[in-house]
Amino acid sequence: MNDYYERLDNALGAVVGFLWGPPLVTLLVGGGVFFLLYSRLLPYRHLPDGVRLLFSGPDRDDEGTLSHFQALSTALSGTLGMGNVAGVAVAISVGGPGAIFWMWVSALVGIATKFYTCTLAVMYRGRDSEGTLQGGPMYIIREALGPRWRPLAYFFALAGLLGTMPIFQINQLTEVVRVAIAVPTGWTAADAHFGFDLLFGLILAALVLVVVAGKLPRIGKVTGVLVPAMIAGYLLLTAVTLVSHADQVGPALMLIVRDAFTGEAAAGGVLGAVIITGIRRAAFSNEAGIGTEAMAHGAARTGEPVREGLVAMLGPIIDTLIVCTCTALVILISGVWESGDDNGVSLTLAAFEALFVDYSGVMVAVLVGVLSLSTVVTFWYYGAKCLGFLIGARHQHHYVWFYLCLVVIGSVASLDLVIKVLDSMYALMALPTMLAALRLAPRVNQAARAYFQPRSCEQN
Repeated sequence: MNDYYERLDNALGAVVGFLWGPPLVTLLVGGGVFFLLYSRLLPYRHLPDGVRLLFSGPDRDDEGTLSHFQALSTALSGTLGMGNVAGVAVAISVGGPGAIFWMWVSALVGIATKFYTCTLAVMYRGRDSEGTLQGGPMYIIREALGPRWRPLAYFFALAGLLGTMPIFQINQLTEVVRVAIAVPTGWTAADAHFGFDLLFGLILAALVLVVVAGKLPRIGKVTGVLVPAMIAGYLLLTAVTLVSHADQVGPALMLIVRDAFTGEAAAGGVLGAVIITGIRRAAFSNEAGIGTEAMAHGAARTGEPVREGLVAMLGPIIDTLIVCTCTALVILISGVWESGDDNGVSLTLAAFEALFVDYSGVMVAVLVGVLSLSTVVTFWYYGAKCLGFLIGARHQHHYVWFYLCLVVIGSVASLDLVIKVLDSMYALMALPTMLAALRLAPRVNQAARAYFQPRSCEQN
C-alpha cells in the first residue's frame, strides 16, 4: 500500500511539474501584463469606481441572482480561508519567503486579468439546459467563440468539476480543529486521530448539506455576512500580532524581496522553483485567470458587464495583497517556518501561538474554519454548474451527494496528495480561461470605452 501511494504521489508530482512549467506561468503572468498594458492601466485607474460599485444596489430590471457585494463575497469565499492561511504556509515551506513576492506580482497583474475575465462573464452569459442564465468560462466560450471552440468549453467544465473539489479545505479545516482544539482538550491523540477526523468529516458534510440545500441565493446571503466578518476578525488578530512585533515587520519584508531573487531559502536554492511556487499558490489564493471567479461574478444582477469587472478586480487586492501578506509576515516573524516541522495550516497556527498568546490558535481555528466552510459551499456551486454544463442542468442536483462524499474523504486524506491533484486541475482550468480572455480582449476594451465615455462627457 505504501509503495502504491509513493508511486501515485511521484506520478502526480511529475504531472504538476509539467503543467506548472514556464508555458503556463508565462500565460498567467504574461497574460495579466498584456491585459494591463492593453487596457492602458484601466483597472488601476478605476479602483475607486470598483469600491463605489461594491456598495451600490442592483437595478431591479437586470437579470442575475446576486448583488455586486454578494458576487464579490461569493468569489472571495472561494479563495479566502485555506488558500490564504494554509496556502501561504505551503508557499513558504516549499519556496521560501521569496515565494510571497511572486504571489504579489501575480496578484498585481491578476487585477487586470479579473477585470477582463469577469467582464466577459457577464457580457457572454448563456442559458443552461433548463433556461437559467449562467456565467463562466464555458459559457463565454460557447456564446462568443462559436462551435470550433466548443470542445474547450467542455474541457474547462470537466477540469472545473475536479478542481473545485472540497478536499483541501476540509483536510486543513479538520487539521486546524484537531491541532488547536481536539488534541489539547484530549478529544483525540496527536498520533492516532483517524476516528476523530472521520467523525468530524461527517459533521461537516451535514452542515454543508444544510447550506447548499438553499442553492445560490442562500450561499450568497451566507457568504455576504460571514466573509466580511471573518476577514475583519482575522485582520484584527494579525494586526494586533504585527503591531506587538512592529520592529520585525521591516526585516521580514526585506527578506521576502531579497529571497525572491536569490532563492536561498527554497528547496535546492533554485530561483525558478521560488517563482513557480509563488505563482502557483497565488492562483490558489486569488484564482485570477483560473475561471472559477468568473462563475461567481457571472451570476451578478447587472446589465452592465464592465461594472462587474470593476468589482471583481478588487478580489486579488483583498485576498492576496492584504490577507496573504498578513499571514506571511506572522509566519516569517515567528521563525517557526525555519524548523521544517510543520506545513500547511499547522504552520500558521504555530506562528500565531509563538507570537501571540496560547489561545490565539483557537481564535485562528474559529475564523479560518468559518471561512473554509464558506469556500466549501461555494465550490459546490462551481462544481454543480460545471456538471450541469456537461450533462444537463436537470441532473446537476445529483452532484451534492458525490460532493458530500468528497467532504468526508477530505477529512482523512493526505495533504501532499490533495495539493497535487488540485494544482493539476487549476492548471488545466487556466488554459481555456486565459486563451478565451486573450482572444476576446478587444471586445472588453470596446465595452469599457462605451461605458466610460458618457461619464467623461458628463464631467466635461
